[in-house]
Amino acid sequence: MTGIDEFVEAVQARTRALASGARIGQFVSVGLAGAGLETVIVFLLTGLATVPPLGAKAVGAEASISLMFLLNDRVTFAGEGERGIRSTGRRYLKSHTVRLGGLAVAFTTLYVLTAWTEITLRVSGADVWPTLANVIGIGVGMTINYVAESLITWRVHR
Repeated sequence: MTGIDEFVEAVQARTRALASGARIGQFVSVGLAGAGLETVIVFLLTGLATVPPLGAKAVGAEASISLMFLLNDRVTFAGEGERGIRSTGRRYLKSHTVRLGGLAVAFTTLYVLTAWTEITLRVSGADVWPTLANVIGIGVGMTINYVAESLITWRVHR
């Protein structure tokens, strides 16, 4: 087998692993739980308190990432990693590291939609535009997170 054949085989294995409909559905479901938690936190901190959108995003993102790791580790990728405190701790650190890409996209999206626009969307007196902008950023970052978590954190292609 040549180097090119090995490369093509590796790409195909990763693509097959990523294309699992069941895994994608579980990942999206877990992501919705995380997005829901983050959205509530962003709303509470920006809509009812005076926390700036990016500060609220940081608090919400950390809570969300931790929740999603726990759910993904026990459901979505339950058969993919070694059990035990050390192995779980390593995956937790990897998960936080690989999610930086998706988080950077989400933060950038939130920043662009709130700092570069003058959109206000009031519902019952509260400006929900930062919350909606945050949801948009979460959606954009989700694809990056799925690929990175699948291939780097849980190594589903092995």
